[in-house]
Amino acid sequence: MQYTITAPKSVKGCIVLPASKSISNRALTINSLSGSNIPPSNISDCDDTRVMCEWMVERPLTVDIGAAGTAMRFSTALLAVTEGKHVITGSERMKNRPIAVLVDALRQLGAHIEYVENTGFPPLEITGNPDIEGGRISLPGDISSQYISALLMIGPKLSGGLTLELTGSIVSRPYINMTLAIMKEFGACAVWTADNIIEVKPRGYSPREYFVENDWSAASYWYEMVALTDDIDAEILLPNLFKESMQGDSKGAELFRRLGVETAYTQEGVLLRKSGKVTDRLDYDFVEIPDLAQTFTVTCCMLGIPFHFKGLQSLKIKETDRINALKVEMRKLGYVLEDRNDSELIWQGQRCEPENDASIDTYEDHRMAMAFAPAAIKMGCLRINNPQVVSKSYPHFWEDLKSVGFSI
Repeated sequence: MQYTITAPKSVKGCIVLPASKSISNRALTINSLSGSNIPPSNISDCDDTRVMCEWMVERPLTVDIGAAGTAMRFSTALLAVTEGKHVITGSERMKNRPIAVLVDALRQLGAHIEYVENTGFPPLEITGNPDIEGGRISLPGDISSQYISALLMIGPKLSGGLTLELTGSIVSRPYINMTLAIMKEFGACAVWTADNIIEVKPRGYSPREYFVENDWSAASYWYEMVALTDDIDAEILLPNLFKESMQGDSKGAELFRRLGVETAYTQEGVLLRKSGKVTDRLDYDFVEIPDLAQTFTVTCCMLGIPFHFKGLQSLKIKETDRINALKVEMRKLGYVLEDRNDSELIWQGQRCEPENDASIDTYEDHRMAMAFAPAAIKMGCLRINNPQVVSKSYPHFWEDLKSVGFSI
């Protein structure tokens, strides 16, 4: 499937974003561990959350998580402390995404997990044990925060609790803090006892009602549209977003201020307008908000703003190698990016001849589709291949674009 996207001259509207996938999947995991029969409210309708909801209701012997990386990691830890034997698997891409760090840590805590096909990768056969003892483990701080969060969330269910030491530089600390915040709302005692040590007491969870706020990551694409449009009266209202959010990606609002978008926090939600004040250059370390790197890469190139982005090491192991994908797809549009150390992207203004009738490949990656779609504002029109990938986190993205005048 391919979409051809033509942008409107004016961008105005009220957009109800999907609920936060990050909060939804954490809340679902912890809610299950609490023994509650009432699911959290305002749960995301994205693929990543849907697959978790389905297996939690149906409880099949084989849990197929599809391409949902968050669901794979959280469900692996949850199944390890849940009675019964299960196989957890996923898409072909998922079977090539490493999971040994999590499996090794769970085994160290007492979990029974075996590799079904290739060592270090899904599928996994998990024999659940609700009586895992737990204890103290050490992990590199620069691994995906989803591994760390998966372990933390089962901590209160371990008879000996969990002490987790993170060595070296800690990436994506906001996602770890998000996990701790939700755990505490369900009654867990989980705290940083040092800058690199988290202690989780073995006292379980208490069932409670829980409401999931909307997604700041999804908001970034609307910020991008306001930044790129020439309409000085552009205005987008995004309900159910909060200034004091546990989502690290809420920092994108301040960063977009440097690209000419001002944020007003109202009773209805967040209101985006153009400020007319745009920086000449953007240098930033994305180590705490890596999911916004694609959005800012496309935005800066389309605005002609040179940049140097660091802290992108986790992009190599996302749905695709996002660093390489950005280089390939931006070149199609005439922009030559440089990468360094598997963790940096640089654009100094280098251009090349753009491809005629270029179409953007999405690599089974929802954020590639959504980060590139607003570029139609500057390109006149843009073709996106396999646009259905947005269902992973924002299923009604294309409908929302149509609602503000995009032709698709």
